[in-house]
Amino acid sequence: MRSAMDIANDWHTPSDEPLRVRHADEDLRAQGRALRRAIPEVYRGFAGLRDAALAPGALDARTKELIALALSVAESCDGCIAAHADGAARQGASEEEVAEALGVTVMMGGGPAVSTAPRAFAAFRDAQSRRRAATGR
Repeated sequence: MRSAMDIANDWHTPSDEPLRVRHADEDLRAQGRALRRAIPEVYRGFAGLRDAALAPGALDARTKELIALALSVAESCDGCIAAHADGAARQGASEEEVAEALGVTVMMGGGPAVSTAPRAFAAFRDAQSRRRAATGR
């Protein structure tokens, strides 16, 4: 007979199904474009904030993308995960760096982070693979 712990752990058992993190939903993209047209100043302001926050300073851009990826997991934001997994790959983060950043997120976020962090790791590995294929490295 299965215990309550066995049943609870089923939630954290990796699935055989591929993870889908990217914004593949055209409805969401179309909705985003419509809202951006309705409030372009807000979107420009957000883009400026994003650019300023991720610009190299006392912390390099790679470290900032790792922080953003960790926070994306903490917020369970799949779109954010996809964007910052790509950003981390673009900034040259290694799988080991991403895994350790996600480990800190799991420590701070508990069960919800345990459920979301694997999606972030898969998104990073996918982004890294696409970058390697595009650059031949």
